[in-house]
Amino acid sequence: MKKNNFCFKALFLGTLLIHSFIYGQTKKVSDLESLTNNQCKLILEKTRNFPKDTQLSIALIEDGIVNFYGLKRVNDSIETINNYKSIFEIGSITKVFTSTLLANLVINNKLKLENNINQYLKLSIKDNQKFTFKELANHTSGLPALPTNLNLMLVNPNNPYKEYKEENLKDYLTNEIKISTTNTDYAYSNLGAGILGFTLSQITNSSYQDLLEEKIFSKYNMTSSTTNRNDIKDNLVKGLDYKGDVVSNWDLGVLSGAGAILSTVEDLSKFAIAQFDNTNKELALTRVKTSSVDKTTDIALGWHIIKNESNNNWIWHNGGTGGYTSSITIDIVNKSGVIVLSNVSAFNPNRKNIDQLCFSLLKTFAKE
Repeated sequence: MKKNNFCFKALFLGTLLIHSFIYGQTKKVSDLESLTNNQCKLILEKTRNFPKDTQLSIALIEDGIVNFYGLKRVNDSIETINNYKSIFEIGSITKVFTSTLLANLVINNKLKLENNINQYLKLSIKDNQKFTFKELANHTSGLPALPTNLNLMLVNPNNPYKEYKEENLKDYLTNEIKISTTNTDYAYSNLGAGILGFTLSQITNSSYQDLLEEKIFSKYNMTSSTTNRNDIKDNLVKGLDYKGDVVSNWDLGVLSGAGAILSTVEDLSKFAIAQFDNTNKELALTRVKTSSVDKTTDIALGWHIIKNESNNNWIWHNGGTGGYTSSITIDIVNKSGVIVLSNVSAFNPNRKNIDQLCFSLLKTFAKE
């Protein structure tokens, strides 16, 4: 496809600064030729309706090479911005990391995916109801989306999980939990992922944050990723509501495994590139199909598997909180991927544009 460096000059103000690294070797270039006209159009089309001060931080990975692009809406214009190190809430992409922690324990023979979690908890689950680690990771546990003792109508909508503590979850598990035994098909559950993260912390006697740091963040040099906002200084992008007003960040506490990570496209790119290493057994395990969602999608451990006509399936996950929306899609075979982090609210009516942009940009690699 013909390159067209006029597209960004015409559509965006300022100079586009691209940062690239190849398998950890970093360099800086200023090169508008690295985007095609089609890619420019896609980005403009999918971002034109977001409110002022919206930021998008984008990583395009092609054949293992990563380019970073930053955009910000200023009044009625879209300007380029250097935000590849800026930190966003990644929401439910966190679930992939929780499943990666699970895979690490499995590979190291600490537990098996088919084990029930009951024997690992320091409490008795009501009526001795059972579900496995795999069922929590692939959303087939029969658990509801949220615990019944978390009433979203009675909490602060700007930070709905903040007051849900460990004692609340333990009370739910011992006194209220009810697993659906008639429908064990795929049913997306934030609760299930939260219980998984909590259980892994109980098994290892470590906090969820410490587990992430030890097993993932330090391993892949993800130096700007954390679940603790107190560790972040000036690089946190402010989340916006659907109108564009600044909103509170979310505190997930005991349910952190469902969506508490804050990160950058730089860090997530390192994690994405690690997926291309076929000797990495724990990452490979997270990508193995465990169940079906529908005709177009399967589910692995955390990752969703997007089925393509070419049988070259992609892995994908997205995330959303009160002030942020994110999406990551990876093509393992072609060592390509797209990561989009934004401060577009999960309640923004156009939030699906983030996923659509992610998929559409990855398709441009295949066409070229």
